[in-house]
Amino acid sequence: MLIKEEKEQLRGIIFRHLDGIATATTAYALHKKGVLDYLLENKKVSLQQLVDAFKANEGYLNVALRVLCSQGWLTQHIDNKADTIHYEINARSKTAFNLAYLYEDSVKLLAYSVTFPEERIGSDAFIALERIFKRFENKFGLTNVKDNSIEHQILMHIEGVIIAPIIVMLGVNGLFHKYFMEASFRAQEYHKDPESFKKILNFFSHLGWFKRKKDTYQFTDKGLFFAKRASAYGVTVSYLPTFLQLDELLFGNPLVLKTSSPEDTEKHVHREMNVWGSGGAHSTYFKVVDAIIIELFNRPIDEQPKGILDMGCGNGAFIQHIFDVIEYQTLRGKLLEEHPLLLVGADFNQAALKVTRANLIKADIWAKVIWGDIGRPDFLAKDLKDDYNIDLKDLLNVRTFLDHNRIWEAPKKSSNAISTSSGAYAYQGVRISNNFVEDSLREHFQKWKPYVEQFGLLIIELHTVLPELTAAHLGKTAATAYDATHGYSDQFILEVDVFNRIAIEARLHPDKRYYTKFPNKAYATVSVNLLKG
Repeated sequence: MLIKEEKEQLRGIIFRHLDGIATATTAYALHKKGVLDYLLENKKVSLQQLVDAFKANEGYLNVALRVLCSQGWLTQHIDNKADTIHYEINARSKTAFNLAYLYEDSVKLLAYSVTFPEERIGSDAFIALERIFKRFENKFGLTNVKDNSIEHQILMHIEGVIIAPIIVMLGVNGLFHKYFMEASFRAQEYHKDPESFKKILNFFSHLGWFKRKKDTYQFTDKGLFFAKRASAYGVTVSYLPTFLQLDELLFGNPLVLKTSSPEDTEKHVHREMNVWGSGGAHSTYFKVVDAIIIELFNRPIDEQPKGILDMGCGNGAFIQHIFDVIEYQTLRGKLLEEHPLLLVGADFNQAALKVTRANLIKADIWAKVIWGDIGRPDFLAKDLKDDYNIDLKDLLNVRTFLDHNRIWEAPKKSSNAISTSSGAYAYQGVRISNNFVEDSLREHFQKWKPYVEQFGLLIIELHTVLPELTAAHLGKTAATAYDATHGYSDQFILEVDVFNRIAIEARLHPDKRYYTKFPNKAYATVSVNLLKG
């Protein structure tokens, strides 16, 4: 049985593994192009200087360099007033940059790893895995591998790149089923090529996840810890298609992952895996949401919302969850016959709408499921009124991790306000000024204000963190991975305090009774808010 301190240490390993997927791919792409050597030679350079020297796509290059800052290997100097960014080497840069070549095998392995969730591991992949297992077990020839050393940091990155896709594959395909977790098992019970699969199990045994006795394997307490948290790797691993295209995104065609319409299969992310991975983490935030829902639907009936609109309904899981909370834990749940609950799921993606409809029908939940664009609440309000005689303003509007993922819309006019964000933002490879990002979010909130003034906007949102703060808390936050996955895919995560300030400037005020951030630290990456006019 693991004690609290041991669990905290293992949780830190997960964060470092996620750091690894973002950092290894980024650092190796910059190393191959000569950017890291250029930085060491010139010590402090402007982003524009690097763009000119390497004919890079400014927006994505900025994301890449900020990733290195978040790992403590580079220092960002951002001047939002002048809209300029400089990057400067620090005491850790030379050692880290000179070791970036060590990422080569692990990054090349990802060409196989990206297929793991959908395919059994093939013979070529096993050969690549066996090669890197041996090099890793020999610590890639490194000798100064102390806990806080750069060498240790890099080995943890490589370990993450190797095992994260495998963990996700095993989690999705059943090795972490109760049957395998509670008893010893043999490789042939899981894989049609047991001799090859043993190599993976032996590597995990090397990491201390399994106890091995001849041809049988059994989970250790450490292995069970990771197995039960396999979904924690899902979101970052779901972006492997993006990480595999970093050479193009940084120095070639910035549109390489774009699709022509919302109906097309996304190229930048494995969406099903993304949903699977995010589901495991969301339960923590849902507890806060539940308290808000219960309070609202325990009010006198004439003070309650007539229903719920889930913008970005995905697969309908959040609607199902909210309905269950209302039905079984509130006054409204006892009055559903007399006062039916209006449920609306809206999404931009037609495939998501089909899944939501099917899941809600299966759950015997009656709801309207319609197309909607988070950037056009006026269209959504009109469709609801015209087609269903529902007033958007009569509903509690909810959404989870969506506002940062809206389609980029340049602000209609500049506020001339100077951003306080340190973030790196891009759209189709072009860098977006942090001032514009803030102005755009402010206008976005202002669009929604008329529709959420009465009952509020219940929102779970993702955030970035100052890179120096992330670097000071490695092993305690997934901020580096979030910055990379979202930055390379044209999403706009702002710091918690910046996000809240902009909401207030749009006259949507966080209800202090419910505002929560996770973790409750300066480096929080998730917040729950009920924004009210």
